[in-house]
Amino acid sequence: MARRTRMCLTFPGIVVVCLLLLVGLVETANEVDPYNILGVTKSASQTEIKKVYKRLAREWHPDKNKNEGAEDMFIKITKSYEILSNEEKRAKYDRYGQTDDTQPYGHGHYGHGHDQFYFDESFFHFPFSNKGSQEFADSKYALHFNQYVNDVVPDSFKRPYLIKITSDWCFSCIHIEPVWKEVVLELEALGVGIGVVDVGYERRLANHLGAHRTPSILGVINGKVTFFHYAVVKEHLRQFVEDLLPQRLVEKVTDRNDLQFLNSWHEQNKPHVLLFDQVPVVPLLYKLTAFAYKDYVQFGYVDQGLSDTANLLKQFNINTYAPTMLVFKESIDKPADIIQAKGMKKQVIDEFILNNKFLLVPRLVNQKLFDELCPVKQFHRRRKYCVLLITGDEESYTIGNQAFLSFAYTNTQEVVRFAYVYQRLQQPLCDTLLKTKDSTQPPQVFILERRNAAGKVLYKEVAGGWNGTDKNKQRLLDELQRLQKDPSILNQDAMLPELNNEFASMFLIRWIYTAYDYLTEIIDDILHNNWREMMPLLSLIFSALFILFGTVVVQAFSDSSEDGKSKPKAKDGAKAENGSPGSSSTSSRPPKKNFVEVTELTDITYTSNLVKLRPGHMNVVLVLTDASKNVLLSKFAKEVYSFTGSLTLHFSFLNVDKHSAWMETLLEFAQDAMQIDTDEDDGARHKIDYTGYILALNGHKKYLCLFRPVYTGEEGPGGATGGGRRSGSREDHPPRRSMPRSRSTATLQIHHKLDRLGLWMERLMEGTLPRYYIPAAWPGEDHRPQIGGKITGLLPNILTCRQIFCEV
Repeated sequence: MARRTRMCLTFPGIVVVCLLLLVGLVETANEVDPYNILGVTKSASQTEIKKVYKRLAREWHPDKNKNEGAEDMFIKITKSYEILSNEEKRAKYDRYGQTDDTQPYGHGHYGHGHDQFYFDESFFHFPFSNKGSQEFADSKYALHFNQYVNDVVPDSFKRPYLIKITSDWCFSCIHIEPVWKEVVLELEALGVGIGVVDVGYERRLANHLGAHRTPSILGVINGKVTFFHYAVVKEHLRQFVEDLLPQRLVEKVTDRNDLQFLNSWHEQNKPHVLLFDQVPVVPLLYKLTAFAYKDYVQFGYVDQGLSDTANLLKQFNINTYAPTMLVFKESIDKPADIIQAKGMKKQVIDEFILNNKFLLVPRLVNQKLFDELCPVKQFHRRRKYCVLLITGDEESYTIGNQAFLSFAYTNTQEVVRFAYVYQRLQQPLCDTLLKTKDSTQPPQVFILERRNAAGKVLYKEVAGGWNGTDKNKQRLLDELQRLQKDPSILNQDAMLPELNNEFASMFLIRWIYTAYDYLTEIIDDILHNNWREMMPLLSLIFSALFILFGTVVVQAFSDSSEDGKSKPKAKDGAKAENGSPGSSSTSSRPPKKNFVEVTELTDITYTSNLVKLRPGHMNVVLVLTDASKNVLLSKFAKEVYSFTGSLTLHFSFLNVDKHSAWMETLLEFAQDAMQIDTDEDDGARHKIDYTGYILALNGHKKYLCLFRPVYTGEEGPGGATGGGRRSGSREDHPPRRSMPRSRSTATLQIHHKLDRLGLWMERLMEGTLPRYYIPAAWPGEDHRPQIGGKITGLLPNILTCRQIFCEV
């Protein structure tokens, strides 16, 4: 009886306990229900959910709501919005009543979010139960070849991908599964793409990625594949993903470089975002965000723990209890938007960046930006208009540009976007709208509506131009108000050309970057013994080196044989020099021919050999007479022979008996050269003997260098005094003043007029000779050399070509 009584008493207690547990479960369910937290129904649209979230976030934000529990409520509101704004998470919650993101809401301890869909592993004790769990988890991230090519590769330019290569009956894959699962849960929430390739089903994709063993882990960013070669540890995988990102995505900002960072908005044509946080290292989430929006926003990071950032914290009134993000646009003194929250989530940051993706008045620098700012009209109620200012980047346009910016600040409408272009950088677009190619047009304002992607637009030009005056602003405001009532005021149409990409890098720079990436990949493959893929490349490299080495060897033997043949002739030439100083002169490219080609300067060769001589080329002209032609040409050829290897030197001669007037006119134009004989009076100047003079003429820069003949013996009739004398010249040539003039004496004097020409040629090649510039142009048609009498002397068989080949 007593036992029965205890049973009766116990049963109601059990019922009460069960009821209490049921009530607790219901309360917990209500507490973690995102619909109840946001106060919306299950049929609410995304627009309604977003609107409610913004209102509740402002109400419960810890900065505004100082009540106890406001911070916890703000976190619940944020996480509820994360679930309901994501269609996949929302569908999972509607179906199963729980997601991985709802676990932190409850106060009890929860296991893995997917344990409710499995039996406990200890129930069966199968040795490959982990493999079954692995297959179920990987099915969500399974990649196919077409999916990789069409989706993953283009998306890798916005976020990196971490891909695992696995296969059936891969025991090593089971060992890394716990670490892989933990890393996936963390990195996917940060925005990293995840993929799994089963070699048994996707052998083609595995070969395309270059994965020939399992398990393998690789990263894909900007379409480039990089393999993971370290121990499969969470920290290593996280660091591997961080190393995939470019190095200078986020700039460290302090009190020393903050103005430089913020002022670069005009040059880069981007808003600038600053993240204030207390950790010394830039968070991975922020780096991934910077990579995703690198084409639109410039990112900076401020470490609040540094003493060099105290002024920044004070200037923008930053609270240090939570990370803070500021976005700056055209104004660097006041942020355009701000967000602050503990544990910032990716979705919150993405929404913040998307709302501040462009400057208030951005410059159209490429076609992609134009397409986003001024989209093509799709429906009647989704009209988008673009107010475009055509201006310049000179200082005279500054006032008008600032006035256009201020007008855009006070007239922000969702259907109207303001932008501007520099006419100098986008000339084809401006010519189409202005209907002229005049680059001096004043600034003009156009209202555009794009009709199709091919470039068709309807537009209207705002009359009166744009100078930034109040009258201009009022006229533009009137046109925009008329546009809201009557879109037909856009009565002109045109086909706009594609915009120039102002930020496109040069081909050489792109080639260098590509070559660097390719070499880095090769070195990485060599270091990690990926020989299977390296064999074709190594074979190609060794083949190229073998061909190059063979070519060099053959060329070396051919050069040595040619040098052996030319040495005897060089010795004969040296003997003919009789030890003259010019014989020691050498040039950087020794000649391979044993003659000097000398062209006579006449009216036929005057234009090509002087007036239109190519830049950097010089014509070395020997001045001679009929009597001294043979002797001087022979000496001239020996002195300049070692310089004939230079492709920029040409050699000519001028007969002063026929062209003395041109010679005198040339020296009269060269005013400095007229001072060469100041000791002579004006009457004697025209009696100067120019025989043996050398003129180095630069036709392009219009200057000449002058060589005066040097007679190393005693001065004789017709000789000209030289600047220097060779030692022993008087002993070698005794005085001949008392001797009658003979043919041999005159020949000897003429022969010595070109002594030291080799030294003068060396100074000419070095550029150390004085230059006499022609003030205007070379002597004209009246004074240029005319064709004289018939040339006689050396090699009469080629005289019709007006050229003489002087053998050395």
